[in-house]
Amino acid sequence: MRSVVLPLLGLCGLAVVGVLSAGPAAAEEVGCVSTTFKLVGPNNKICVDSFRDPKIDGVVCHVSRAKTGGIKGAIGLAEDTSDASIACRQVGPVTIKSKLKEGEDVFRESRSWLFKRLQVVRFFDEPNNTLIYLSYSDELIDGSPKNAISTVPIMPWPDAK
Repeated sequence: MRSVVLPLLGLCGLAVVGVLSAGPAAAEEVGCVSTTFKLVGPNNKICVDSFRDPKIDGVVCHVSRAKTGGIKGAIGLAEDTSDASIACRQVGPVTIKSKLKEGEDVFRESRSWLFKRLQVVRFFDEPNNTLIYLSYSDELIDGSPKNAISTVPIMPWPDAK
């Protein structure tokens, strides 16, 4: 029994380290609003972050998502809901810096202390010259069908003079 338990513990430890080391992509918090008052610990909130696509200059995305407050939220043990919204826009000339992979992660954030993540992936609709950003939550055992998309038609950008 002991010889089975120790390797399993080692594999679980590696999984935890892998999830924790991946961490969220570089995003900047824009702001939050409180949705539910909590007597102890922070309030439940909806927060908005902005991030730039790491492989494409000229595109910025904003993601809003719920953050659970209270005692569990304060110590990082709360599981946030799978609700999220996304809006992406062209903010300058679009430059694709390297080869794009369909469904490539551009943003990732932990939604619980273990195995639940909010992800944003990118697709390129080449015939329509449009970038598509899809946000969704996944879990190790049971993911969520809740999702949102935002599209960015790549348009010519006037020269700044």
